[in-house]
Amino acid sequence: MTELGPLQALVDQLQRLPGIGAKGAQRLAFHLLRQPRDDVEALVGAIRDVKERITYCSVCHNITDADPCYYCTHDGRDRSVICVVEDPHNVAAVERTKEFNGAYHVLMGALSPLQGVGPDELRIKSLLDRVGRGEVAEVILATNPNVEGEATAIYLAKLLKPLGVRVTRIAMGLPVGSDIEYADDVTIHKAMEGRRDL
Repeated sequence: MTELGPLQALVDQLQRLPGIGAKGAQRLAFHLLRQPRDDVEALVGAIRDVKERITYCSVCHNITDADPCYYCTHDGRDRSVICVVEDPHNVAAVERTKEFNGAYHVLMGALSPLQGVGPDELRIKSLLDRVGRGEVAEVILATNPNVEGEATAIYLAKLLKPLGVRVTRIAMGLPVGSDIEYADDVTIHKAMEGRRDL
């Protein structure tokens, strides 16, 4: 191994992260090399803690360091409304709006037959069990507005409606600050479909 072996090993590991190419990995590695040892140790400790302490909530499947998670145990949350999302980072996105105060259910993906993701690979059964207990009044389907997310929402709606629960889908369409002329046909179609009275 060359004298720069550890540095190259770090570059190789950083390059495995999503969105990090060879040059970005090299920049990060040299940045870490220039940092004080305590800062690097803090980063290593944070990475280790995430792998050792973070798990999935046994109720909603969100990431948590306490099971059940905050959203499932906090008294101020409305458990009669469940927002269904594809991935844990979607929970953070919904929470940033400060508009939703209900419960969550994380599917851990979306239906994608071409990639071998069917209903059995998602956390659908536990969602149906939660709704089947009769405590849920509404399920908001907040899957992504793409082919897989739409297919997942339609599939879930067919399973949930017979349980006597209100099933809604998040609105989709033009983002605030955009121009209609740059929007694709599907986005404009969804915007027209989801129009509301003023």
